Amino acid sequence: MKTVSILAAFLAVVADAAPTVDELYPYTGPKVPVGDWMDPTVKGNGKGFVRLIEPPAVMPASTNPSNNVNVISVSYIPNGINIHYQTPFGLGEAPSVVWGTSASDLSNTATGKTVTYGRTPPCSLAATTQCSEFFHDVQISNLKSGATYFYRIPAANGTTASDILSFKTAQEAGDSSEFTVAVVNDMGYTNAGGTYKYLNEAINSGTAFVWHGGDLSYADDWYSGILPCESDWPVCYNGTSTRLPGDGDVPKEYDTPLPTGEIANQGGPQGGDMSVLYESNWDLWQQWMNPVTLKTPYMVLPGNHEASCAEFDGPGNVLTAYLNKAQPNGTAAKSSLTYYSCPPSQRNFTAFQNRFRMPGAETGGVGNFWYSFDYGLAHFVSLDGETDYADSPEWPFAKDVKGDQAHPFANQTYVTDSGPFGAVDGDYNDNKAYAQYRWLKKDLESVNRCKTPWVIAMSHRPFYSSQVSSYQKSIRAAFEDLMLQNGVDLYLSGHIHWYERLLPLGSNGTIDEASIINNNTYWTNPGVSMAHIINGAAGNIESHSTLGSSPLLDITTYLDQQNFGFGGLTVHNATALSWNYVLGSDGTTGDKLTLLKRDTSKRTCHSSGGSSSSTSVATAASSPATGATTITDTNSSGATMSVEYFSS
Repeated sequence: MKTVSILAAFLAVVADAAPTVDELYPYTGPKVPVGDWMDPTVKGNGKGFVRLIEPPAVMPASTNPSNNVNVISVSYIPNGINIHYQTPFGLGEAPSVVWGTSASDLSNTATGKTVTYGRTPPCSLAATTQCSEFFHDVQISNLKSGATYFYRIPAANGTTASDILSFKTAQEAGDSSEFTVAVVNDMGYTNAGGTYKYLNEAINSGTAFVWHGGDLSYADDWYSGILPCESDWPVCYNGTSTRLPGDGDVPKEYDTPLPTGEIANQGGPQGGDMSVLYESNWDLWQQWMNPVTLKTPYMVLPGNHEASCAEFDGPGNVLTAYLNKAQPNGTAAKSSLTYYSCPPSQRNFTAFQNRFRMPGAETGGVGNFWYSFDYGLAHFVSLDGETDYADSPEWPFAKDVKGDQAHPFANQTYVTDSGPFGAVDGDYNDNKAYAQYRWLKKDLESVNRCKTPWVIAMSHRPFYSSQVSSYQKSIRAAFEDLMLQNGVDLYLSGHIHWYERLLPLGSNGTIDEASIINNNTYWTNPGVSMAHIINGAAGNIESHSTLGSSPLLDITTYLDQQNFGFGGLTVHNATALSWNYVLGSDGTTGDKLTLLKRDTSKRTCHSSGGSSSSTSVATAASSPATGATTITDTNSSGATMSVEYFSS
């Protein structure tokens, strides 16, 4: 369809380019949307919700700095590292870092590039140490694998030079050394204090990197404090009479009294997750996360809360009145939020695209949306579960147009319309027409299973869950067959605000009974099934999801609707991988899983998708003296194979 190709080209974002948004129709909301009727100011006047302050990455040398490095984060690129840092104002020169193999010899200099966008509000209206508007990326390539390097960000245009910092490069593909990854989903700030505490402890204990599967800062919950409570939404903040979903205790922070004049609302003590301004939520969350992101690579992918400034309205449609007509504390007859309701800088994943730098370009993917990387014995695949496949939850204008329209009218669009970020070569209803599908197929088919026998994929959205939703059918149709055909071992996701572990599943949710050794141990079964974990409970202002009166499906073997936390994934060797769900309440293990591969010593190495023997008998025996567990498997030909791993 000609219209589709035109729109795809119009909305496509080239990797590493500044994000684009459509401005055919004007934005008609307030100059700066603030989710606080009692205090509609950027910096706060003390009358409404508290404005949080988090320390910047670099403490300025003066009390009134004119510029500052507020955020630092590192991420992997092939054979190197990307150093990302953020300032409120430009540097007046190309960004740079000095670096070396020791803290006392920073004799090398690397330069990069800067991007910016017209954020709302601009940093000229905010505190210098609490705002980011210029985003700098410096790459250092051709580094040794698994090595520690030191670097410093020099002063420029009013900034203060950073301390001497360090990073460690990824282990080379095929390196058999054991390593652990922290897996986080659906975090934000409210309710995430426990996750934050034990995530920091994990980093200080040697965790290799963090993999965050979307819904990062919950910036789009800036307006939660102006939405009145409603019966069909489980969160109602009102100081001591706060209502949250589930049967768990209400966190002490919810006992904070409402500021004078504020109403019982769908938010929390800050109104929004951290702030009552969209961009400030991003600024504060990133500055809060500095102790993690400047120590270890932080790899991200998109979730629905990264799409735009809002997802839905509330009672009285107060957000429609505010964003569409600039009427604070007003009402509207119906909810009519559109793509153009948000300020231009708060559409189309713009903040997400600027505030991180993933290796999409280097791995044939697209920006922060889809990419892959190797670490030791594992190949990690990050996918965009929000856009760029047929019937995706966030969709392009091509789905909004009617008949021969070349462009939708404003009232035909939806507030989270986004993408596509890659090319669509043909009908947008055909998954195979999407660049993301073609990239995933090529990526998985090229995996060297001799070097990286483990293949782990993640997007924000689950394929299956006891909380059934229509998007699950769409994302399965896009990616499940490719993953099964190419022997993906484990699929991770979030989005649903609980922790759920499923049994190994084949196509259409068929339980692979032959791969279940016991409730906490599965065989991998390439081409037949893969394990699934939904890890969407790191925190966030929206609190937990609950099953309610819906049935617990037989595919679910563990469900936690009360605790917040994150995952620890450890690759022990070529045949054993373990997972621990770390509780934010006390750091203990809430759930665990071990994945085991059958003995591959006599097999010829191949790319993904090769055949494997099926299990007919599986037994387990433990050795109390060593903590080693030996799994013995008899395959269909009668041959006996053993796998030994060490369990905690």
